[in-house]
Amino acid sequence: MKPFFATMLLVCSTWPLVWAQSQNAGASSPNVTNGASTPAITLDKEAVQNANKAKAIIDQGIQALGGQTWLTIRDQEQQGRTYGFHHGTPTGGGGPFWRFFQFPDKDRIEFTKERDIAQVFVGDKGYEITYKGPHPVEKKDLDDYLRRRNFSLERVLRTWVNDPNVVLLFEGNAIAAQHPALQVTLVNSQNESVTLYFDIDSHLPIKKAFEWRDPVDRQKNLEEEVYDNYKPVSGIMAPYSVTRFFNGDMSNQRFLNSITINQGLDPAMFDPNSGYNPNKVSKSGKH
Repeated sequence: MKPFFATMLLVCSTWPLVWAQSQNAGASSPNVTNGASTPAITLDKEAVQNANKAKAIIDQGIQALGGQTWLTIRDQEQQGRTYGFHHGTPTGGGGPFWRFFQFPDKDRIEFTKERDIAQVFVGDKGYEITYKGPHPVEKKDLDDYLRRRNFSLERVLRTWVNDPNVVLLFEGNAIAAQHPALQVTLVNSQNESVTLYFDIDSHLPIKKAFEWRDPVDRQKNLEEEVYDNYKPVSGIMAPYSVTRFFNGDMSNQRFLNSITINQGLDPAMFDPNSGYNPNKVSKSGKH
């Protein structure tokens, strides 16, 4: 762990006051006070400047993604092909998929050419739907999905960044996915952290990494995602290639053929008991 990173973690408990003071009074102010009954907190000028630098890089990245248009995406449809790997070795020839996501917590992924197998996640519930009907996904699979959603790029840039209890750390220059990048880490009040890498030229996020401890063997695991082949879509920039790594080994690749945003999605697709048929278009024209 870098010395500066370790130092910053020690001030997490006072960060809401630090961040508010840096925004309202500027980094040059030496103290924060909260009325006569609260003692002044001495700020580390370097720490505040570092956080401001991290925030500026994140804001620049959000603007590169599409700014307010990207931040206010209501729903998204993706169509493409997905490939699975085990310890970096392909597990098959891959297959088509369709994904429908409604921010912040509704997700449907359909598989096979017939689209007759689907996974639906709503809130903290997950279901697999087959010709036999819906049934809950296994706990491990649900935990994995909920963890990835909590650390998703959308959740981090739309929710974490606006949480006053989240610490922002600029960690300097780095190489990510063979590109020069700027590295920023966010740490929340549960001491969970996620690191983002922004391309030094395009300012787009090109990699994300986070660690978590397995509840069974207590070992740490590292999950990473690499974003590539960005293309413009209705006022935003979207990656058409996403590669996931688990403890350094490739675990999944997705290559997208099309992305559509804010088309309005049929609520029935997120109800596992609705009998929703993806091969039939509703009267409203919604998917």
